[in-house]
Amino acid sequence: MSDISAAAVRQLRAMTNAGMMDCKRALTEAGGDLENAVDVLRKRGASSATKRAGRSANEGVIACYLRSDSQAGILVEVNCETDFVARNDSFKTFCEQIAKTLVEDPEADLEALRVEQVTRLGENIRVGRHRQMDVAGTGRVAAYIHTGAKIGVLVEVGAGKPGTLEQEQFTQLVRDITLQIAAANPSVVRRNELDPDLVRREREIAEEQAKGKPPQAVDRIIQGKLEKFYQDVCLEDQGFIRCNGEITVGEHVGKVGKELEDELIVRRFFRFQVGEKS
Repeated sequence: MSDISAAAVRQLRAMTNAGMMDCKRALTEAGGDLENAVDVLRKRGASSATKRAGRSANEGVIACYLRSDSQAGILVEVNCETDFVARNDSFKTFCEQIAKTLVEDPEADLEALRVEQVTRLGENIRVGRHRQMDVAGTGRVAAYIHTGAKIGVLVEVGAGKPGTLEQEQFTQLVRDITLQIAAANPSVVRRNELDPDLVRREREIAEEQAKGKPPQAVDRIIQGKLEKFYQDVCLEDQGFIRCNGEITVGEHVGKVGKELEDELIVRRFFRFQVGEKS
C-alpha cells in the first residue's frame, strides 16, 4: 500500500465517492491503475460510479447555432478562466458569433475575434471543441442550451415524409428529446451502438456482484443489472422524463410516429458539458 500515492487515492475518491481506505485497497489491487480500481470498487459495491471521471476544471460556455432551415447546426465549447467572464453578456455574444461563423465556414480563421475578446475581457480565451451536424435525408436538427450555458445538446430526428417536419407534434417531440438528453445524459441512441467491450465489462461486473446468490437467481440478477445499465446509457431505453418514466423514449417516439402516420427515428445526438473530456 505504501506505493500508492495520496494524490491517486484522492483522485479515485473524487471519481467514485468511495471511502479513502476502500480507494487505497482498490488501487493496490489494481496495481495503481485508476480505471481498473474503479471496476474493483464497483464489483464490491463501494462505488457510486459517478460520471465525474475525466472532467477538467475549465470555465466557459456551450454555444450553438442552427441554420434557419433546421438542416444544419453546431455546438461549440468556448473556455475562459473564470465563471464571472463566462456569465458576461459580451462573452456570450462572442461565443454565439463563433458558432455562427463556423457553420457558415468550418475553416474560418477565428484568431482575430479571439484576440479581441482577450483584450476586452482581460482573460485567456480558448475556442475549444466543436461539432457540426447536417441532416441526412428527411429530418430536422434541433439544439438546446441549458440555463447557465454549461450544457448543450444537438440532435437529429428523421422522418419518412417531408410534411411531418411541419407538424407541431414533431416539433414538440424534437424539443422534448433535446431536454431528455440534457437531463439524463445518455451515451448512445440505441443498444447496438455501444462498444462491445463496454458491454462485456458491465457483464463481468454484474457476474461478480451476483456471486454467492442462489443459482436459480444468478441469470436473472445479471440480466437485471445489464438492463439497468442500458436504461442509464441508451437514449431509447431511458424512461421518458416528460411522462415521469412511465414509458421509454423509444416507446414515445413510436407513439408520436403512429399518431403522425410516419416512421420517426432519432438518428444521432451530441451533448457537450463545459470542462468534460470529449
